[in-house]
Parts: sequence; structure tokens; C-alpha cells
Amino acid sequence: MASIESKTTPRAWLVVALLCVVALLNYIDRTMITTMRGSIVDAIPMTDAQFGLLTAVFLWIYGCLSPVAGYMADRFSKSKVVLISLGIWSLVTWMTAYAQTFEQLLLTRALMGISEACYIPAALALIMDYHRGSTRSLATGIHMAGIMAGQSLGFVGGWMAENHVWNTPFWFFGAFGILYSLVLVFLLKDAPTRIENEKPSEQQKVNFGKGMAYLFRQRSFILLLIFFALVSILTWLIVGWLPTYFKEQFGLSQTMAGVYSTAYIFTSAIVGVLLGGFLADRFSRRNPKGRIWVPAIGLLIAAPAIFLASYTTILPMAIVCFITYTVTKSFTDSNTMPILSMVVDPRYRATGYGILNCCGTIVGGIALYYGGFLRDADISLSAIYQFAVLFIIAAAITLLYISPRKEFIEN
Repeated sequence: MASIESKTTPRAWLVVALLCVVALLNYIDRTMITTMRGSIVDAIPMTDAQFGLLTAVFLWIYGCLSPVAGYMADRFSKSKVVLISLGIWSLVTWMTAYAQTFEQLLLTRALMGISEACYIPAALALIMDYHRGSTRSLATGIHMAGIMAGQSLGFVGGWMAENHVWNTPFWFFGAFGILYSLVLVFLLKDAPTRIENEKPSEQQKVNFGKGMAYLFRQRSFILLLIFFALVSILTWLIVGWLPTYFKEQFGLSQTMAGVYSTAYIFTSAIVGVLLGGFLADRFSRRNPKGRIWVPAIGLLIAAPAIFLASYTTILPMAIVCFITYTVTKSFTDSNTMPILSMVVDPRYRATGYGILNCCGTIVGGIALYYGGFLRDADISLSAIYQFAVLFIIAAAITLLYISPRKEFIEN
């Protein structure tokens, strides 16, 4: 059976733009809670380990459900899975504003993990369906820019909490999400059938057990899984504890620590995902492993940058180093799904990414929790970040052993 024309249509870019907003909402929620730490702890007393657990429990549930959510996207409608995810996200965000105890807040973070688990595998697989060949990494990078925009706007949570009450941001973003989900009902649709003359009943023959068995028989998929887990350790340590690091290391206010760690640092990630997508698309025209080499080189630049950032006591130098880390590490974000698409059957892309999410977020949640545990034991965040650099180097080396399969490169 011949593949249909792979020319990228305007609708393909519209889908990316629509999903960018959903990605922004997903990640502003994750990040703003870290910039609101002082206000939240004042209203709902908790230890550092408990505060770390708020994000950790979200990640564990989000990760555990990701493979099932990915399978649902492969088996049914990717666009409908995205819509359901956004609807639940909006309601849970609104509910969070009414939490009055640590246990209630922990429950809402757990429910948020359920809602967001459905989003990213379905969204990225939908982008892969619309974008084939030479636009794949850039399209993924633009979508990931929405994620980075959400992270960079995380300081809004700290600012609103410091100037109003801690739950104000949850009221606002929950209401916005409900309105935006109504817009997507009319605009977001699945991609046309990928294969000419393919019957819907044949296209939907996706089995969870067989898919899992197939994926774990692929050597390159297992290497990609290891790579994703290693990168996730430092990624979530940065997301969860960087505002606290800036506040304590340089004596900044909650608002300014949030601005430096989100508006400055994560805004630079937008440059990284777009640059990483552009370079990977360009180099992949000459060599399919271009999508692999670009993030690997980026990580080998990011490793010394994060070490210097956590070592220096000079604020401007720390900011420059964290920005360098963020830009080059972000090459990974715009290329993970395109790499996955080169090594597994298209029918199991969302399931495969769900498994990556499962492993990466569970490992990241453990890292976040033990980051708080180590802080309670008087181990500095600087020392924690410096040790975590080893995982980034190991991730870059692992990535280089992945081998693309010719039949999947542009399918």
C-alpha cells in the first residue's frame, strides 16, 4: 500500500497552534505551584518533603496512566482524547482553589495527574500524523514551545499568590480552560487516514498487550526509554526546586525567584525547542540520525553549563549558565517523539510515548521527593544539581546507540 502525499497542509500547522495553548495550560499549572511555595506553605503548613510530594504524586499517577492513555489515543480518536483531557484538567484546576488542607491539596494534584496523562501522548501522536518527513521536529518543537511558554509563565502564580491569595491563579486558569475546550470542540480533528485504501477497521486493530510486547522487543525503544528516564531526573529537579534555589542561594523574594527561574530560564527553552527542531529537520535530510545527533550534542553542552550554574555564587553568571543548559537540553524535547517515530510502528506511537512518560515521570517524581528529603537532611540544592549532571552525560551516550528503521523514517 502506498503512502499518501506527505505535503504539509495549513491545517497541519493549525493543529500545532491549537495544541500549543493546551500544552501551555498543562505546564503553567505544573510550574506555578513551585513559584507559590511560600504562599501555599503559609496557608497550608507542610514540610519540604511534603511540598515535594505534591509534585511527586502528580508525576507518579501521570506516569503510571500514560501508557494506557497512549493506547487509548492509538486505539480511538486522538483529538477526542485531547478534548477529554483538557475538560478534566480545567475542572480539577478550579477545584484546587478550594483545597484547605494538605491532604485535599494532595488529592487535587493526584487528580491532575489523571487529566494530564491523557494529553501529551495523544497530542504528539496527532502531530506526527499531520507532519511527516521534513517538518516533524520543527512541528514538535513549536508544540513544545507552548510547554516552555507555560513553564516561563509560572512566575504568574507566585506573583498572583503574593499580591492576592494563593488560590487565585487556580480560579483564573480553570475558567480559561473550560472556555478554550469549547473552542477545540469545533476546530480540533484527527488527521486524514495515513494509508491509501486502508479500511477504518484495519486501521484500528491496535492491541495493548501485543503493543507492549512489540515495543519491548525493540532494542532502540529500550535505549530511548533509558535515555528519557535519565534526562527526566535533572529536568524535574530543575522544575521543582529552581525557584527555591534562587530564593535561598541569592536572597531573592518569592516573586523575583519565580521570575528568574521561569520567565528568564524557561523562556530560553522556547529558543531551544525551535532551534533543536530546525537543526534536526535540516540535518535529517542528509542523515536520518540527524534527529539523534542534535539532542545528543545539546546534552553534552548542557552538562557543564548546569555544573557551573550550581557552583557559582554570582547571580548573573548562574542565570547565563542555566539559560545555556535550558536552550541546549531543549533539543531533546523537540526530537524525542520524532526519534520514537523512526524506531516503532506508527500504530503504537502514542502507546510508546506513554511508556516513555511513565518511566520518565516516575523517575522524576522520585527525584523530586528525594530532593526534598535531602534538603531536610541539610544537603544543598547546589550539591544535588552537581551530582545530577552525571545522568545528563549518560543520557547523551545512550542516545547515540539508537538505530532508526528505514521503513518508519517518513511514515
